[in-house]
Amino acid sequence: MFMLRNASKYLFGNPQNKESIIEIPQGQLYLVRPLSPKGYSELIFRDATCSIRRTGLPYQYQLVIQRVYEEGEQELDADEEGEEGALASLESEKDEKTFLLDADLNFRTDAKPDRGNVFAWRDLSGDPEDLYEFICDTSVQASAVTSFEVVAVQCQYERKFRRSADQATEEELAQFANTEQPIPDPAASASNQTPLTNPASSAMHLRARAAKTKAQIEMSPKVAHELENENGASRELQQTVAPKAAKHPEKRATLANETAELHLFDIESGAFILQDSDVSATVFETGDWDYWLRIAGKDREWLGQAVVPDLNPVFNFEYLSFIFNHYTEDGSAYSWLLRFKAQTIEEEFQEGLMQALWEHLNQAKWAKVKEDEREYVMDAFNDLTMEDAETNEAQDGEDEDDDDQGEDGRSRGQASESYDSDESQDEVTLRDEDGNVNSQLAVGFKNDRSFVVRGSKIGVFKHTPNNIQFSTNISKLQTPKGKLFSPKKVMLHAEDRDMVMQNENDPNSLYRMDLEYGKIVDEWKVHDDIPVKTFAPERKYAQMTSEPTLLGLSSNSLYRIDPRLSGSKLVDSQLKQYASNNAFSAAATTANGYIAVASDKGDVRMFDRFGIIAKTHIPALGDPIKGLDVSADGRWILATTRTYLLLIDALQKEGKNAGKLGFEKPFGKDSKPQPRRLGLSPSHVAQLMHETRTGISFTPARFNTGVDDKETTIVTATGPFIVTWSMKSLLQNQKEPYKIKRYTEEVKADDFRYGSDKNMIVALPNDVSMARKNELKRPTRESIAGSPLRAEAGMQSRTPRRSGRASHLSKNDIVNSPY
Repeated sequence: MFMLRNASKYLFGNPQNKESIIEIPQGQLYLVRPLSPKGYSELIFRDATCSIRRTGLPYQYQLVIQRVYEEGEQELDADEEGEEGALASLESEKDEKTFLLDADLNFRTDAKPDRGNVFAWRDLSGDPEDLYEFICDTSVQASAVTSFEVVAVQCQYERKFRRSADQATEEELAQFANTEQPIPDPAASASNQTPLTNPASSAMHLRARAAKTKAQIEMSPKVAHELENENGASRELQQTVAPKAAKHPEKRATLANETAELHLFDIESGAFILQDSDVSATVFETGDWDYWLRIAGKDREWLGQAVVPDLNPVFNFEYLSFIFNHYTEDGSAYSWLLRFKAQTIEEEFQEGLMQALWEHLNQAKWAKVKEDEREYVMDAFNDLTMEDAETNEAQDGEDEDDDDQGEDGRSRGQASESYDSDESQDEVTLRDEDGNVNSQLAVGFKNDRSFVVRGSKIGVFKHTPNNIQFSTNISKLQTPKGKLFSPKKVMLHAEDRDMVMQNENDPNSLYRMDLEYGKIVDEWKVHDDIPVKTFAPERKYAQMTSEPTLLGLSSNSLYRIDPRLSGSKLVDSQLKQYASNNAFSAAATTANGYIAVASDKGDVRMFDRFGIIAKTHIPALGDPIKGLDVSADGRWILATTRTYLLLIDALQKEGKNAGKLGFEKPFGKDSKPQPRRLGLSPSHVAQLMHETRTGISFTPARFNTGVDDKETTIVTATGPFIVTWSMKSLLQNQKEPYKIKRYTEEVKADDFRYGSDKNMIVALPNDVSMARKNELKRPTRESIAGSPLRAEAGMQSRTPRRSGRASHLSKNDIVNSPY
């Protein structure tokens, strides 16, 4: 029998050789559900392959089960179902299931006389007893099964310890060999199962299985299957351990000092674990607008943390809890929970913490803030509910469950970076030699195109029904005087025929590119003394029309820009300039031309037209606003900060202006807009940072777009994740109403395809793709740790066949561009 003299070659050979590390070429996949009323077992794939696949991230691997068609079988299915059925088949992505190779899967193997070799693992999305079982075909050699088991153990070891398995001892690998757990027969009924309940026979079974496995792999130093635990006890999960507390600075004035229980979020179990039943939580000043949170028990110092926005504070008065993030010097993140004994105690602690955070951000005294503005700040950090959950504006007809199609969603297309050998030996260039990466994205409303900025070049991509294809490249962006530059900001204009862009080195001018010619044809000198910090369309969908004017912002002024004017393009009669520096940072407009303006101070102003003072001023939370969007009807304002989004309802519900928007009439003294702070939960932030070692930094969030469409979904990104919120779920006050999808690299820019909330354009540093809404998953430990996906532009999926290449790609499938 073949001995695994060098089992680690699967993991540590040449990773460019192939995507899969090891594969069992034939078998059947079952789902066994002992407690399900739907039946004891279900045959998922009658003919399938089982493989272990790299994900593109270090020490992360997937167990992949892929359906295999006989030659002509898939075409026959398509003929029977018609073209719509074939498309639905692609959309449901039913031909592949992927599982992150983690110890929680309890992956194990067994050999049955009547069934042959069997792989089994937990269905983490089902009941605790539910199992997937892959029954290897009788033609599969036992040595291949053993090799597969060895690689699976090594992959689990690497994921847990984040180092190569060639450093592992036999004892360390043994914890991943789950030989003590029996595998039921999917063909039998629940009543016919005979579990191994006799301890003596169970131990005998374990020793026999372990001895057999050890004999097969005795030449490999990588895996030991012999377990000393003969009682079949499950291995203990390694709990998250609290780090050593940082030394606190010198204490000045105390803002809050309350007692509470202290809990720490455990990443392995996904639960908060009690650490100390009686701690003192103190917020105090350290000087120069800096503040400190200290938590100490009777016997130990638990943690010290500067009061900064990265705390990600969330107060929940229903459960008398305060959840926040804590960061150590090495970049690790932890999620902590304080549970108070009474609501009054939590309110007093919240008052002190929010005062510290607000004063740190605004460098002003909390006592000078108006009472109604204080309440607004407090409400923004509470776990609030929206007032009109039952309103008809909860997007009637939205199929909210369209993205709950199981946990096996994946991006279509097989990753490949070279042509087939029978077509070309040329490698596809995916990176620029000058080091430039994709930085900005502009999505067309009229021409079904997307434009991606990359240094001084722009890539043009064509939208197909379910994907995106590279079309052409506009290179060497130059001013009319021939000076090369990289745009700071771009915006489509004049029915998507033009693109307006800004040169960072020339803040007083804008440039117009004629997209038909692919060159910059005009320079618009806006004003000699008033720079352009940012700009926006005259109305939300003005780029679909021939409207020539647009909106401009400087740090302290709002004005209209009219390119038709001779000389300076700023319209003096429609300029509103403030004496103080308001640090304006972003602007957005409604379909009627109402204007929302945000600032680096965190406040938002609402105007009904140019040249006048704001109708409504929304108080600042203190965090700089980096992006702004408004629903077409003006009802919802969406502001983006680095660590959270802010969704503001601009509709007045009481008083003399009830039914009016804050753009049209000022809010009454006692009826400020209701804020909803949208962010990842502290526990998810801790998991995300545990996986990626990067903090939260959202890209400017956007609503889905369409002249006749309601805003149903919000999209943004942070690090390698795109994140969406459902407006319907928000209005129904659902807990954690967001979903995520992970990529292999940081998401640089993202936006919805025009006229759809089901498709999003995603720009990575060197790739551009279209993501489908049903590919995003609810945040769990598995979806955060992920199935990181490489974005492919213009690649179609390939289903493996018995008599052909499994992932053949033609020249047309390859994006031969740096995008």
